Amino acid sequence: MSRNEGEQQEEPVVVRDRRRIDPETGQPRTPAPNGDEAQVAESMSGTLDEDSVEQAEQPEQPAAEDERSDLQKQVDDLTADLKRVTAEYANYRKRVERDRESVIASAKASVAGELLTVLDDLERAESHGDLTGAFKAVADKLVGALNSAGLEHFGAEGDEFDPSVHEAVQHSTSPEVSGPTVTAVLRRGYRFGERVLRPAMVAVTDHEPAGEAQSGESESGESTEQE
Repeated sequence: MSRNEGEQQEEPVVVRDRRRIDPETGQPRTPAPNGDEAQVAESMSGTLDEDSVEQAEQPEQPAAEDERSDLQKQVDDLTADLKRVTAEYANYRKRVERDRESVIASAKASVAGELLTVLDDLERAESHGDLTGAFKAVADKLVGALNSAGLEHFGAEGDEFDPSVHEAVQHSTSPEVSGPTVTAVLRRGYRFGERVLRPAMVAVTDHEPAGEAQSGESESGESTEQE
């Protein structure tokens, strides 16, 4: 055998591309076994890589939209719950504050109601001229403290008669008034805020037309003459 024949029988040089990254697609290649299977894998790598690239390039829009809508729904639900709890807490605070003020006002009114008889005694003593000196100074402080707490008296001559705050114990008629009018106050009335502690005891005069008044006077005069 000659030298030239030996060189011709040498195996041809085979160049295999073992790069893991496909230079054309930029995608990683899947390693394949040696031999013919490797050649088949290399021949199919282009097609497989192109399919994977196409799948990767396709955005998952429906799934992303569903997830976004779910998250937004959760945010809306939590926001609504937060607003509801905040409103309930605000209403609770207002109710507690209102109840507290009501309890305080009721307690003050109860104490003031127990002192009304003392105020009546002070008023009678003042009308008789007995409220003088240190006794008057203490009385003024007591009345001032009660007024500052919210106690006020009502009932004066000339007021229009109101059955909700006046207690009529005397009644008369006169043409000098246009309607039921308080003509005398026998005992003061007191209220604490909007609560009436005691109605005023008053004398009431109703309107009487002038003609009826004159006829009544003439009749009384005639009966006197006959006697």
